[in-house]
Amino acid sequence: MLASKRKSESATAGSEVNYRTGDERLVKLTDAAAEKVSGLLQRQGRPQGVLRVAVTGGGCSGLQYKMDLQDTPANRDILVESCGIRVVVDPKSALYVTGSELDYKTGFEDSGFKVNNPNAATTCSCGESFSA
Repeated sequence: MLASKRKSESATAGSEVNYRTGDERLVKLTDAAAEKVSGLLQRQGRPQGVLRVAVTGGGCSGLQYKMDLQDTPANRDILVESCGIRVVVDPKSALYVTGSELDYKTGFEDSGFKVNNPNAATTCSCGESFSA
């Protein structure tokens, strides 16, 4: 899942950001999710940006997903490229999302990003939170 080699990327003000490179065994995107994220990155004017996937405490079941678009990875992040999209996950969140697939659904009542997480023991009825 993780390559032992450390990479660095220039951040603002000349500082270096150290991150690890992982692979799709950590997290992967479907084609639909990649297309949506690419469009969002383009619209925000950051075509080389990254999608951050994190897990935080909260929600009906105790844990919830947080997704955000950013310019670059942060220190200690794990960077995965999936379907041409750079996805970053912090080490703590990686414990919860390993093996997950991020999809994007378009429907009449149920549109948006969906995380298919094999580590989720239970999910709430709204699908926004889980327990592990």
